[in-house]
Amino acid sequence: MKLSDFDFDLPEHLIATRPAVPRSSARMLVAQGDQITDATVLDLPDWLEPGDRLVLNDTKVIPARLSGERPRDTAQGPMRAKIEVTLLEPQADGCWAALIKPLKKVKIGETIIFSEDLNARLYKVENGQGLLSFNVQGDDFDAALNAAGAMPLPPYIAGKRPADDRDKEDYQTVFARNIGAVAAPTASLHFDAVLLEALVARGVVFTHVTLHVGAGTFLPVKVEDVTTHKMHAEWGQVSEKAAAEIAATKREGRKVVPVGTTALRLIETAGRGGTITAWQGDTDIFIYPGFTFQVADALMTNFHLPKSTLMMLVSALMGYERVKSIYAHAIAEQYRFFSYGDASLLLPERAERPNTT
Repeated sequence: MKLSDFDFDLPEHLIATRPAVPRSSARMLVAQGDQITDATVLDLPDWLEPGDRLVLNDTKVIPARLSGERPRDTAQGPMRAKIEVTLLEPQADGCWAALIKPLKKVKIGETIIFSEDLNARLYKVENGQGLLSFNVQGDDFDAALNAAGAMPLPPYIAGKRPADDRDKEDYQTVFARNIGAVAAPTASLHFDAVLLEALVARGVVFTHVTLHVGAGTFLPVKVEDVTTHKMHAEWGQVSEKAAAEIAATKREGRKVVPVGTTALRLIETAGRGGTITAWQGDTDIFIYPGFTFQVADALMTNFHLPKSTLMMLVSALMGYERVKSIYAHAIAEQYRFFSYGDASLLLPERAERPNTT
């Protein structure tokens, strides 16, 4: 299985830099068996049956991009050098792992000033990352970070425009509640109050799980033999309540539909034993063709980067050749790609479309 098998040509203009407004007005490609239907996200209830369960990732993205200054004394007098920081994940000791540019210019013990209320001291350097100790903690930290930070937009958006205040709302799901992600579970960005109400009216039920999406989600696969790729680890939790709800849906013969690859990877981690159970920890599960799904019956997701692990995941669910045809259709029909782009609902052969007549 070669990396080049998961490559495709994507026209640059199909990369979305802003989301659809309203959220649920985005287009949605529905792949059911050999059929493809062009729909919208607001049509999602029509493709689900009462009792089907959507699994939603309730992680909350932090404004992890910080622009700061490092005060220093020079022969020309006091000066300030610009430092760019991207927070990655909190550590057990209260520090934050971060990407720092330029890291080599900052010495251990030096302070980076981000605002009047927020600064951090470089505590340690490990594996090309800095460990930062901030001057405030808890709610004070959250407030100062929200004021000083910007949303950590993916490279394919950040390369086209800087993050702005709109992104603080656009790049956050409406059900975000557990702080810790530095990238959004983007399929969930399509949900708004109108869609949620329509799903409830249809009899669709919901389960919330948490997977803190890390910056590693954007790391490229660098090995040609994809089976040798090492996934980045991300912290997740499936509560006892969530596991029980999902297990009950499976027993009833209803569909379990994770919204986003993050939710799918998490419930498949918790279901590795064949039955989903409560689970918490770091998962580095890598799903590629040949994987046996224990929990997920379908998937709602956005359109993914060429040669990415997420292309491998959807190929595992739908079949390699089928995904090629789905993506060819999406490109021909001018669907918008990636984090702020349109959605797809992937229903493998075993997941039948309900009778809505």
